[in-house]
Amino acid sequence: MTGSSSTPLRVGLVGYGLAGSVFHAPLIAATEGLALDTVVTSNPERQQQARAEFPDVRVAASPDELFARAGELDLIVIASPNKTHVPLATAALEAGLPVVVDKPIAGTAAEARELAALADERGLLLSVFQNRRWDNDFLTLRRLIDDGGLGDVYRFESRFERWRPQLKGGWRESGDPAEIGGLLYDLGSHVVDQALVLFGPVTAVYAEADIRRDGAQTDDDTFIALTHASGVRSHLYVSATTAQLGPRFRVLGSKAGYVKHGLDPQEAALRDGARPGLGWGTEPEDLWGRLGAGESPVTGGGNPVPTLPGDYPAYYAAVAKALFADAPNPVTAREAAATLDVLEAARRSALEKVTVTL
Repeated sequence: MTGSSSTPLRVGLVGYGLAGSVFHAPLIAATEGLALDTVVTSNPERQQQARAEFPDVRVAASPDELFARAGELDLIVIASPNKTHVPLATAALEAGLPVVVDKPIAGTAAEARELAALADERGLLLSVFQNRRWDNDFLTLRRLIDDGGLGDVYRFESRFERWRPQLKGGWRESGDPAEIGGLLYDLGSHVVDQALVLFGPVTAVYAEADIRRDGAQTDDDTFIALTHASGVRSHLYVSATTAQLGPRFRVLGSKAGYVKHGLDPQEAALRDGARPGLGWGTEPEDLWGRLGAGESPVTGGGNPVPTLPGDYPAYYAAVAKALFADAPNPVTAREAAATLDVLEAARRSALEKVTVTL
């Protein structure tokens, strides 16, 4: 698709829960060249919320209503429950529409590759919303690695930990395999994707997936160990039951280590109603990570490293550029399939108590 950003592409957004209302709708609306045209949700309260937040938006009760108007749209964004991602993405591609799908794109790598093949066959963009590639700490770590400040990286520790001792309910905590719930596929999609972007393909996967909370039906405390073909080892933690949070990153190299605490501020800002603009994605100096060797950052050791601003808007800006100017897809379905290869291996490892070779 080519055109001019003076004529915005009309976007249909399927789903207006957490992903749709907090992440996708505000970021789409803030992107030059994109216009939020339609929101699909059958929930009357969410319909009212969408109209209040975006007075010019159309509201549809079902995806079928959206696809009936396929000729009036230029991009479909799927932010509905995980189990709907594959059928909705398939329907959108078959209707001739480019698609953005929230992570995980599918429940299996095979399904992700089938979607990628369909998109290729139709000559359409199929992109996956892996927003954590634009976290402030991740962008900072990429620059440190590229600049050689760490030397050769030996071990990458990444934690996405929360303290949520009470269940929230909903499909994300369902034990039904069809729902694709649990932290392995939810937060695990982020930490595995980041590890693959930084250190490349994986040759071996070991995982522990536990159910800690009373009444929980699926994993809420999970550890994944990856051996990369490059020799780097990644230790990844995702948990809802961490009473004391560890560092978001601890990265150890031949020259120095980098330790960073705290989560990127963009999700909290979006939840609070803030929108991208001047100063977006920045954090205070007291949250900067530290780079050093032989010292403890807890006691002030190492040198503070200014954290680059987080930049979630860059994802949709790249999508718009890909559609207008045939620029690269920011996150391909085949990259998402590689992440799912690892997640499937991790699930098998945890169930069978074995290390899985890829």
